[in-house]
Amino acid sequence: MRCRIVGAPVQDGAGRMGCEMGPSALRTAGLVSVLSELGHEVEDWGAVEKAVARPVVHGNLALKALPEISAWTTAIAETAYEASNEAMPIFLGGDHSISAGTVSGVARRAAERGRPLFVLWLDAHPDFHTLDTTTSGNLHGVPLAYASGQAGFSGYFPDLPATVDPARVCAMGLRSVDPAERRALKQAGVTVHDMRAIDEHGIAPLLRAFLARVERENGLLHVSLDVDFLDPSIAPAVGTTVPGGATFREAHLVMEMLSDSSLVSSLDLVELNPFLDERGRTAILMVDLTASLMGRRIMDRPTRSHSGSL
Repeated sequence: MRCRIVGAPVQDGAGRMGCEMGPSALRTAGLVSVLSELGHEVEDWGAVEKAVARPVVHGNLALKALPEISAWTTAIAETAYEASNEAMPIFLGGDHSISAGTVSGVARRAAERGRPLFVLWLDAHPDFHTLDTTTSGNLHGVPLAYASGQAGFSGYFPDLPATVDPARVCAMGLRSVDPAERRALKQAGVTVHDMRAIDEHGIAPLLRAFLARVERENGLLHVSLDVDFLDPSIAPAVGTTVPGGATFREAHLVMEMLSDSSLVSSLDLVELNPFLDERGRTAILMVDLTASLMGRRIMDRPTRSHSGSL
């Protein structure tokens, strides 16, 4: 498979600085070499450059860096559209605001191909706030709402050439959801599997049912993996830690099932803050999870012996 690596060094959407170093950390942890070793053709497209920011004023005075995130979304969406041409783009964040651009860009490509785009959102948070409902003002909390065509973004974010049907979105691993998001998710028809559902039913049957829908509808699948989907005990390098996340084995099982499905057409790796990491262990884990998604199996997994590794 041809893979295109795209860095999106955005930290304007997060509450803590450091995510702009995420793409470099993932490259340093060996992402490109791991993909090459698995037999994929890898093109490294370097980093997206932010578009020129224009003055944008909104009535919600809590909003932070709205002109900057709007400009980033414009640039990332165009790059995502280009990178998804006959290849699988892997977007290296940056905070989760990059997905406003990545998802909208690949949605445009899917629409041109006449195929529905599904989104698997692996995250502690649904990021389903609008510009009106966010109280923190951190715009890494809005990308899924924007890309699925929720109201309130027109005139502030770029116009969407194609949206994702929220009924084709599955948010998995949630454990921190604001009341406004809870109402919006239900109204929009997003499939939600929080950690209680995973505890009760197991992660495999929940994911299997979603993948069956993607296959049945001949869909393309965008996967957005936030570091805080994982339990902070195994992935500390994130500014929004929430206890009780996915375990090492649950996360690898998800990736292996996605690999088996052959449905994944694009991938986000977001919210890695190397400044908060411990000897690179979170970056290494994110690379290992990507390797599982891209075809590596337990029998092929190398033993890591250096201190602080997984």
